[in-house]
Amino acid sequence: MAKKIPTFPPDEETRLRSVHASGLLRSGQDERFDRLTRLARQVFDVPIAMVTLADEDRLYVKSCDGFSPPRYVPREDSFCGHAILSPDPLIVQDASKDARFYDNSNVTQEPYVRFYAGCPVMLPDGATAGTFCLIDHKPREFTPQELVALKDLAAIVEDEFAVLDAASSDELTGLLNRRGIKLLADYSLVSSQRRGEPLSVAFIDLDGFKQINDTWGHEEGDRALIAMANLMKAAFRDTDVLSRPGGDEFVIIFLDTEEAGAFIALEYLSEQVADFNRHSGNPWTLNYSVGLVQYNELEHATMADIIQHADQQMYQVKAEHKLKQIR
Repeated sequence: MAKKIPTFPPDEETRLRSVHASGLLRSGQDERFDRLTRLARQVFDVPIAMVTLADEDRLYVKSCDGFSPPRYVPREDSFCGHAILSPDPLIVQDASKDARFYDNSNVTQEPYVRFYAGCPVMLPDGATAGTFCLIDHKPREFTPQELVALKDLAAIVEDEFAVLDAASSDELTGLLNRRGIKLLADYSLVSSQRRGEPLSVAFIDLDGFKQINDTWGHEEGDRALIAMANLMKAAFRDTDVLSRPGGDEFVIIFLDTEEAGAFIALEYLSEQVADFNRHSGNPWTLNYSVGLVQYNELEHATMADIIQHADQQMYQVKAEHKLKQIR
């Protein structure tokens, strides 16, 4: 019987974007997670404890105590690839007698897994990042009390994820910040290239934002930014990547979308903003200029090139708006 390769979660594309946006895959090992794996070995009396992250085809070892694994292993060979398919912990008392794992290379070779207990760990947005797991070289049972303790340690891992996530999220709007969009942008482009799918980018800049701050104060300026972000969240798909890299600027990456499709989405946003302006009761209105560009491999070598091109398009639109106002 061939080994049982784990399937992918239904939300795999969204999950992968969240994992890449978190920056966890690039940051290497971290003492905050090493402390937890050391503690877990003592609490559960197991030879190995790990924190892992599941990428598209690799399982990254974020922290491991008791073993020196490579930085990543094939996801299809991993126990954790199975563990992330359910919100509940995966407990394998004897892998050598489990139809999913008995011929797995991690069972037949080092580290000779017999017992495995893996609890999925999630990012602040609810996406499953990987697992907090325990490994033993001999079969064992796992008591209800131990299960509770494992979940408690996994919750601490999630708390640490939240601390790190704050570094890539805009505190005011909840969108990705400059660091977050930089982390996710390259992955988005590579993913589109690999799948042969179109990709479009919009660059939005609020018009008259300085006047809102100068006339009604920065608190009202913050309210305007929050309102714009919320309108974008409501208008665009969950699969679209939304960011506020700074100030009154917003960048949207439309995955698997040609320019024509992105234009329709932006038209819908325009309608929603107009409706907001009519009914908000604010002393100010939301106005903006937008540049839209579709990825072209002959013109754009990187995602930064695409965003810069969209930024240039936006400034052309903004200049046209000003000319109309003068006339």
